[in-house]
Amino acid sequence: MLTLFAKIVRGEIPCHKVAENDQFLAFLDIMPLVKGHVLVIPKREVDYIFDLEDEELAAMMVFAKKVARKMKIVFPCRKIGITVIGLEVPHAHIHLIPINSIDDMDFSKEKLKLKSEELSQTAILIAKQ
Repeated sequence: MLTLFAKIVRGEIPCHKVAENDQFLAFLDIMPLVKGHVLVIPKREVDYIFDLEDEELAAMMVFAKKVARKMKIVFPCRKIGITVIGLEVPHAHIHLIPINSIDDMDFSKEKLKLKSEELSQTAILIAKQ
């Protein structure tokens, strides 16, 4: 059975894409902690990030770094925070989050409910950097 993220990779479920190459996909989290919260995933279906091959994990981090640089232009913030939790969806993924304080990465707080149009505009802003 395909995961939610595998269905996004296959185009069966739409996403607000910000970057893509042959190995990885970056798209906006639809339940973000803050505006601009991005998920980076391998296109290959792997549950646990540390089950990726070494070269694949390194390439994923380099891809995430490029996305984070674009995000920092669109969202002036102190840093782009990065975290890997991996419990909510059984598909390896990295969270990239514009942060000004550690509280911006508190996954226990209520998530934002942004409209699709706002997510689309945000994705376009990041993608064109």
